[in-house]
Amino acid sequence: MAAVETSTADPAATVALPGLARALIAAGKLNQKAAEDLYRKAQAHRTTFIAELTGSGAVSAFDLAHIMSTAFGAPLLDLDAVDVQRLPKSLLDTKICQDYRVVVLAKRSNRLTVATADPADPQAAEKIKFATQMGVDWVIAEYDKLSRMVEAQATTATEAMDSLIGEDFQFDEASLDTGAGEEEAKGTSEVDDAPVVKFLHKMLMDAINMRASDLHFEPYEHHYRVRFRIDGELRDIASPPVAIKEKLASRIKVISRMDIAEKRVPQDGRMKLKIGVDRVIDFRVSTLPTLFGEKVVVRILDPSSAKLGIDALGYEPEEKARLLDAIKRPYGMVLVTGPTGSGKTVSLYTCLNLLNQPGVNISTAEDPAEINLPGVNQVNVNDKAGLTFATALRAFLRQDPDVIMVGEIRDLETADIAIKAAQTGHMVMSTLHTNDAPSTLVRLRNMGVAPFNIASSVVLISAQRLARRLCPACKVPVDVPPEALLEAGYREEELDGSWMPYRAVGCNACNNGYKGRVGIYQVMPVSEDIQRIILRDGTSLEIAEQAQREGVRSLRQSGLHKVKLGVTSLEEVINCTNI
Repeated sequence: MAAVETSTADPAATVALPGLARALIAAGKLNQKAAEDLYRKAQAHRTTFIAELTGSGAVSAFDLAHIMSTAFGAPLLDLDAVDVQRLPKSLLDTKICQDYRVVVLAKRSNRLTVATADPADPQAAEKIKFATQMGVDWVIAEYDKLSRMVEAQATTATEAMDSLIGEDFQFDEASLDTGAGEEEAKGTSEVDDAPVVKFLHKMLMDAINMRASDLHFEPYEHHYRVRFRIDGELRDIASPPVAIKEKLASRIKVISRMDIAEKRVPQDGRMKLKIGVDRVIDFRVSTLPTLFGEKVVVRILDPSSAKLGIDALGYEPEEKARLLDAIKRPYGMVLVTGPTGSGKTVSLYTCLNLLNQPGVNISTAEDPAEINLPGVNQVNVNDKAGLTFATALRAFLRQDPDVIMVGEIRDLETADIAIKAAQTGHMVMSTLHTNDAPSTLVRLRNMGVAPFNIASSVVLISAQRLARRLCPACKVPVDVPPEALLEAGYREEELDGSWMPYRAVGCNACNNGYKGRVGIYQVMPVSEDIQRIILRDGTSLEIAEQAQREGVRSLRQSGLHKVKLGVTSLEEVINCTNI
């Protein structure tokens, strides 16, 4: 028996105590045996050492906070004096806050001030650094108060699923326009689980209020997450229970008029949400089968974005004048170019909204139509049914149009018909995927369009990018060496000391120092000199040089001008115009 007792005692003597326990032993507040007993109980109960410590009454939360503050030289904060509503939102995933019992108090530059009761936990610091890519400055708080604040903050995470059942969101089922028939309505009852329905409603409303452009519902093997794309960046918002993934996907598919039984192939749909008496938000929905369930992406299509006016898009006065002059011509082609997500559709819709008058017949072919514009004849192309861009264009020409908008020129057939329409008395607008305005003309040539047709039809090309706009409440000037400014693209004469670039800081009103986005444009009219370069089959470099001589800014120069005006940061311009 003695041998057995010795063998069981040895592991007890070599227990690897956490840093918090070692700090309490060093402070004389806990002996070795009591610390080891508490640690074993925590493991047996599958809880944390600090929870077992404070729960057992071995050390009070008040005493523990004071001991930790002294031992680690960190400031002590009474959380009763902190307003949870004024704390920064969404800087750290709610699940991390719950797992490690931490609360983000503030953000300054690239460091977070975080309240904790256990600054000796290395995993918490590493997890926060990895999730935010920022440093951590600890502030000590009492564990019981900290736990209450973590729960109070977790309004969009897992526990919200239960609390949503009794909440009133000031809109009901009628606010979602499903367009479903009787058979689909019967199917709806299969997924009308109250927590799921209200959770979906809350996510949609949160996304609209946070000015998000997309919602991502993503299932994985052991967890489920919801992310919003805000100002071009994806951010973790919620981690609902993985068990709801089937019901949530089914709910979205029902109200988007998709096949609820089909889970093997991607599907597309649409839904509407009525907000108030005079505002309706459209959503474009896409599902994708993944290893662990269907991923759902919801694109927010706010019709009001097309009615903001051209001034809200960020065009400089001379760029705006060139664009307005081009679209008001009786015939010709205006092309908008840029990568996916650069705001091409909003720019085109804004132009159409300006031209949308009672005496003008406007027809559009899109894949699909994103925003409903009253007074505009919008057609969704359907390749499977034979309704392609080219087919729609041919039909438009028999419909007595004044203005034609083609969602995208993808092939020679569509390009040829669009150019012929521009040559025969119609204003044609469309998009292409090219890096800048000069390369767009070469792209058309490479598609097989004759140089003469390009030169005689295209009147203007607008290349664009979207850069994050600096938050006016917290941006601060930054001293950048002249060498760095010259390398970025500024000329010597521009560095006259009359201006300074600004940098992002971050506050409660913005997203890491940025709030909203602004367009960066290269608006290039096709002049007679550029036409001559096209006719002799010149390169995009020759076209760009001629455009520079005519006063057309490149995308980088346009972005640098926005930096001089304090609209965005130098880093943001370099990132989005890295061509």
